[in-house]
Amino acid sequence: MDKTPTSIQRDGEKGIVIQWSDGLVSRWTASQLRIECPCALCREKKRGDDQQTNRDGPMMLPVLAAAEAKPLTIDQMKPIGNYAYNVRFSDGHSSGLFTLDMLYK
Repeated sequence: MDKTPTSIQRDGEKGIVIQWSDGLVSRWTASQLRIECPCALCREKKRGDDQQTNRDGPMMLPVLAAAEAKPLTIDQMKPIGNYAYNVRFSDGHSSGLFTLDMLYK
Protein backbone atom coordinates (compact mmCIF):
# COMPACT_ATOMS: atom_id res chain seq x y z
CA MET A 1 0.00 0.00 0.00
CA ASP A 2 1.26 3.46 -0.86
CA LYS A 3 2.12 5.66 2.13
CA THR A 4 0.31 8.94 1.55
CA PRO A 5 -0.30 11.65 4.15
CA THR A 6 -3.99 12.51 4.33
CA SER A 7 -3.55 15.28 6.92
CA ILE A 8 -0.66 17.26 8.39
CA GLN A 9 -1.51 19.53 11.31
CA ARG A 10 0.36 21.52 13.92
CA ASP A 11 0.52 19.93 17.35
CA GLY A 12 0.41 23.19 19.30
CA GLU A 13 3.84 24.80 19.39
CA LYS A 14 5.50 21.40 19.82
CA GLY A 15 5.48 19.93 16.34
CA ILE A 16 3.24 18.17 13.84
CA VAL A 17 0.80 15.27 13.57
CA ILE A 18 0.61 13.36 10.28
CA GLN A 19 -2.29 11.06 9.44
CA TRP A 20 -1.53 8.48 6.77
CA SER A 21 -3.79 6.74 4.25
CA ASP A 22 -3.28 3.38 6.02
CA GLY A 23 -4.48 4.77 9.39
CA LEU A 24 -1.07 5.31 11.01
CA VAL A 25 -0.66 8.56 12.95
CA SER A 26 2.88 9.98 13.24
CA ARG A 27 3.83 12.63 15.79
CA TRP A 28 7.03 14.62 15.38
CA THR A 29 8.30 17.34 17.68
CA ALA A 30 10.30 20.16 16.12
CA SER A 31 13.38 18.92 18.00
CA GLN A 32 12.99 15.36 16.69
CA LEU A 33 12.73 16.59 13.11
CA ARG A 34 15.70 18.93 13.53
CA ILE A 35 17.86 16.09 14.92
CA GLU A 36 16.82 13.83 12.01
CA CYS A 37 17.47 16.52 9.38
CA PRO A 38 19.02 14.76 6.36
CA CYS A 39 20.77 17.77 4.80
CA ALA A 40 24.51 17.72 4.14
CA LEU A 41 25.23 20.37 6.80
CA CYS A 42 23.47 18.39 9.54
CA ARG A 43 25.04 15.08 8.45
CA GLU A 44 28.48 16.71 8.62
CA LYS A 45 27.71 18.21 12.04
CA LYS A 46 26.64 14.78 13.35
CA ARG A 47 29.92 13.31 12.10
CA GLY A 48 31.81 16.10 13.85
CA ASP A 49 29.89 15.53 17.09
CA ASP A 50 30.80 11.83 16.96
CA GLN A 51 34.47 12.74 16.54
CA GLN A 52 34.25 15.17 19.50
CA THR A 53 33.00 12.42 21.82
CA ASN A 54 35.75 10.05 20.70
CA ARG A 55 38.70 12.35 21.36
CA ASP A 56 40.68 12.68 24.57
CA GLY A 57 40.66 15.83 26.67
CA PRO A 58 37.94 18.28 27.66
CA MET A 59 35.03 18.77 25.32
CA MET A 60 34.48 22.31 24.08
CA LEU A 61 31.02 23.76 24.68
CA PRO A 62 29.36 25.25 21.60
CA VAL A 63 28.48 28.93 21.41
CA LEU A 64 24.78 29.27 20.66
CA ALA A 65 23.18 31.93 18.52
CA ALA A 66 20.16 33.71 20.01
CA ALA A 67 17.78 31.74 17.76
CA GLU A 68 19.28 28.45 18.97
CA ALA A 69 18.69 29.36 22.63
CA LYS A 70 14.92 29.78 22.13
CA PRO A 71 12.54 26.79 22.09
CA LEU A 72 12.58 25.24 18.61
CA THR A 73 9.40 25.41 16.53
CA ILE A 74 8.39 24.59 12.97
CA ASP A 75 7.74 27.82 11.08
CA GLN A 76 6.71 26.34 7.73
CA MET A 77 6.35 23.07 5.81
CA LYS A 78 6.21 23.01 2.01
CA PRO A 79 5.59 19.96 -0.17
CA ILE A 80 8.35 19.10 -2.61
CA GLY A 81 6.78 17.18 -5.47
CA ASN A 82 4.84 14.21 -4.14
CA TYR A 83 7.71 12.62 -2.22
CA ALA A 84 9.01 15.04 0.45
CA TYR A 85 8.54 18.16 2.57
CA ASN A 86 10.87 21.06 3.19
CA VAL A 87 10.73 22.27 6.80
CA ARG A 88 11.75 25.73 8.00
CA PHE A 89 12.62 25.82 11.71
CA SER A 90 12.60 28.79 14.07
CA ASP A 91 16.42 28.65 14.26
CA GLY A 92 16.52 29.58 10.55
CA HIS A 93 17.46 26.13 9.26
CA SER A 94 15.55 25.07 6.14
CA SER A 95 17.79 23.00 3.87
CA GLY A 96 16.58 19.48 4.68
CA LEU A 97 14.16 17.49 2.55
CA PHE A 98 12.14 15.08 4.68
CA THR A 99 10.90 12.23 2.49
CA LEU A 100 7.54 10.62 3.11
CA ASP A 101 9.34 7.35 3.93
CA MET A 102 11.35 9.16 6.60
CA LEU A 103 8.28 10.86 8.10
CA TYR A 104 6.34 7.58 8.18
CA LYS A 105 7.20 6.48 11.73
